[in-house]
Amino acid sequence: MKIEMAYGKKGLSIDVPEKNCVKVLRMSNMPALDDPTTETENKLLSPTGSKPLSEIAKGKSSACVVISDITRPVPNAVILPPILETIEAAGIPRDAITILNGTGIHRPNEGDELIELLGPDIPKKYRIVNHMGRDLDSHAFLGETPVFKAPVYVDKSYTEADLKIVTGLIEPHLMAGFSGGRKGIMPGICAFDTVKVLHGFEAMGHPNSIEGAISGNPVHDEILHVAKLVGVDFMVNVTLNEKRGITGVFAGDIEAAHDEGVAFMRTQCGDSVDEAVDVVITSAAGHPLDLTFYQAVKGMTAAQWVLKEGGVLIIAGKLAEGIGSPEFTKLMLETDTLDEFLTAAEKPENLILDQWQFQKFTQVLSKHEVWLYSDGIDRETQSKLFVTPLDSIEDGIEKALARFGEDARIAVVPEGPYVLAQCK
Repeated sequence: MKIEMAYGKKGLSIDVPEKNCVKVLRMSNMPALDDPTTETENKLLSPTGSKPLSEIAKGKSSACVVISDITRPVPNAVILPPILETIEAAGIPRDAITILNGTGIHRPNEGDELIELLGPDIPKKYRIVNHMGRDLDSHAFLGETPVFKAPVYVDKSYTEADLKIVTGLIEPHLMAGFSGGRKGIMPGICAFDTVKVLHGFEAMGHPNSIEGAISGNPVHDEILHVAKLVGVDFMVNVTLNEKRGITGVFAGDIEAAHDEGVAFMRTQCGDSVDEAVDVVITSAAGHPLDLTFYQAVKGMTAAQWVLKEGGVLIIAGKLAEGIGSPEFTKLMLETDTLDEFLTAAEKPENLILDQWQFQKFTQVLSKHEVWLYSDGIDRETQSKLFVTPLDSIEDGIEKALARFGEDARIAVVPEGPYVLAQCK
């Protein structure tokens, strides 16, 4: 049977033996909204847990609107115009509005990437600033979090604005349970000094710091504390289907509206198998999420829950920009054994930027093998990433059948981390 996998910008068609394929796990067939612009406008007027945005904006002198960076397919060109028009109509002049690109500690997005992020019109009309997470001087110190005692540093472009708005996308997330809401603040516009603690070894090692978990998840609790500490006047988040169509708009209070969106997303993104399988074939969700190996780890952690211990996880990722940040790349390539990494990572003084993703990767490797298909990284480099390089997904299937037998059970997750995959 032919299955289309999310891979780069064009996708990847693979052949899977029908007799072995237990299930193709997908998001529910949720139709896109007929008129997402009107739906956004309606939500600004009738939000969840807050006054309408027009009332909140009235009397304010300046505004900061936080967006997600290039690694998130947020339809900014659809949801931002109603927001910007509303706050301008409320009396905030255009030259007092800042659109803050919440890069976290990722690289900035400029030029053509801003067009991809925002569409062609918004960059011509509004001031756009990239958050620079490693420039501590551009952040305001606001205190510390209650559990992990992380120092809270937030971008001054946001803290100094009179009106504070956060936008984003709600989807399963490997650490925070679900993205969106409070994640627009942390890590979106926080300094590395904050991120490194809340993505530290202890936080990443907690059993509830996983996809789909909100209750009892200390990462969720801590980043929500950060968002409340700095203040969010209004939130606008969306949910998407497999074709990146908007299925829901959730706006208002940073906690209440996000909870509403998460509840909706659970009905849309969850799928399951009756019992764990021998092999799971998944993706890194295609462009823009599969630009790097760092991001591809999200596809691995999301798919592991339907894989039996000792099983094989096959993942397809374009990885057009390579392994990840210079620090993550160096860490991956210069680590000889997983034990070596874990021993060093456990000590806070040894913390390296992006090591948390390697830690999440080791959690997968502790129970499963990972086989990788990518035409973005050469095979020699792939072999240094604790994965088995493949010539094709079909090559991996052939090897897996040789290992587990002709009756091996295979599950396929074409959209990778966008699906909350579980065993019944």
